[in-house]
Amino acid sequence: MEEVIIERKERKLVIPGEELGEGRAGRGAYYEDGKVFSKLVGLAENRDNLHFVIPLNGIYNPKRGDGIIGKVVDISFSKWIIDINSPYQATLALNEAVDEFVDLNKTDLSKFFNYNDLIFAEIFSMSRTKMIQLSMKDRKCRKLRGGRVVHVTSAKVPRIIGKNGSMVEMIKELTGTQIVVGQNGIVWVKGENEDVAIEAINVIDEKSHMQGLTDHVKTMLTEKMKNRSLVKHVHTEEDADNNKKHSEEEENSY
Repeated sequence: MEEVIIERKERKLVIPGEELGEGRAGRGAYYEDGKVFSKLVGLAENRDNLHFVIPLNGIYNPKRGDGIIGKVVDISFSKWIIDINSPYQATLALNEAVDEFVDLNKTDLSKFFNYNDLIFAEIFSMSRTKMIQLSMKDRKCRKLRGGRVVHVTSAKVPRIIGKNGSMVEMIKELTGTQIVVGQNGIVWVKGENEDVAIEAINVIDEKSHMQGLTDHVKTMLTEKMKNRSLVKHVHTEEDADNNKKHSEEEENSY
């Protein structure tokens, strides 16, 4: 079974003026006397000593029809409880998850989705009290196996996707990765160059209002993939030279 690596930093609720630590000040934070402090009420996060604060109104607010990435946190008799990166948990009923008949007296639901499994699902029903029900009926919905997960600000998801999917398609094409973006601020990435794709996603999350962002990301990805290709080429040549040398040594030993 492939394990999903979750790139998640701890977030804590902070108030204006609260110290966040040493490092650099990102959005929602300011630098003073060698320390970084919060500008507002929100959730503080630290990425490589870059401190920023997500305002509480930036927390994911579920809407019917949203495609989300969630994690199975509990299993009951006929449904799964799903963490959707929101103040509200969601449920996935058996009849919205599988098409086949299932005898609940004889079947363990973990056969389909187990604890900590990640899924891409759709919000198909939500009550006024925020009771959320998910569905896996759409062909895009599935279990996400392996890969890595990164959390972004849900309000920045449209920027990560881009107009008609242009931004995310560019990242996929240049890095050769599979990418699934959840409207709830969770992005799943799988492929040989996951780290490069995730770096690009984080840049978009942090610089979403930057003018010329698409060109900036494209240039960054092109350079990184070019350098990676050169390194791989050098290693391939070194391996070929070593193999040739080894063969010659074996021939000379007879």
